[in-house]
Amino acid sequence: MGKKMKSMDIRKIVDLKEFQRIQDLFSDATGLAAIAVDAQGEYISSGSNFTDFCMKYTRGNAEGSERCSRCDREGQGTYFCHAGLMDFAADLIVDGEKVGAVIGGQVLPQPPDMEKFRQIARELGIQEDEYINALKKVPVRSERMIRSSAELFATVMNQWVNLTYYKKVNQTKMKVFNEESDKVQNAVKEIKMKTRALKQTATMEKMLSLNASIEAGRAGRAGVGFSVVAEEIGRMANESSIVYEEIHGLVDSVERSIEEMSKIDFN
Repeated sequence: MGKKMKSMDIRKIVDLKEFQRIQDLFSDATGLAAIAVDAQGEYISSGSNFTDFCMKYTRGNAEGSERCSRCDREGQGTYFCHAGLMDFAADLIVDGEKVGAVIGGQVLPQPPDMEKFRQIARELGIQEDEYINALKKVPVRSERMIRSSAELFATVMNQWVNLTYYKKVNQTKMKVFNEESDKVQNAVKEIKMKTRALKQTATMEKMLSLNASIEAGRAGRAGVGFSVVAEEIGRMANESSIVYEEIHGLVDSVERSIEEMSKIDFN
């Protein structure tokens, strides 16, 4: 679609407050946690529906944080994290370029095996009962529901981000179009003024040619040379008139084109 926005920054494309609102609605409706990052992995939204199990205990632990970071880097689509929860990650693509990603999940696809999670707590050095109590607050959703919700969220956010981007691009194009249209109209006005002056010059040349021819006729043989000059002036005047008419026709054509373009609705 032409030149892309150089080094696209998603912060300059979308309204981040609206982004947060949509993200919060998704989390409230599904129970899935969600957050968004830019193309460099920096957060652009606040976490929605994040659980203490993940944020306070798992990610709050040095070993757990390392395992979570590895999942964040390597996870694609919908996947199981190291702690047995389901997470998702989906890129936000605008005009063929990655501008960010939505990630989240932090839900159980089935009731948890408590002994398995006690074992994870022991591996991470976390107090078991606190870990299990936090685990009991993690939402349980079917795997099908988790995958469908994640895909729907990724699709909706991609469509919304792209719609916002193209709206901004078209607004910019319309601004440039209007500015350039004004320049063309001003140029056309100036051309008309100059062609009117050209027509006046051509008319004067014709009059001078006519007067010169009359005087040459009165002078008889002595005015022969003068008559030749008069004829040449007349020829040039006629040619100037023809050029004027052609320029006038082109200017009228440009004006009609500008008028038609001004009727275009870019919305």
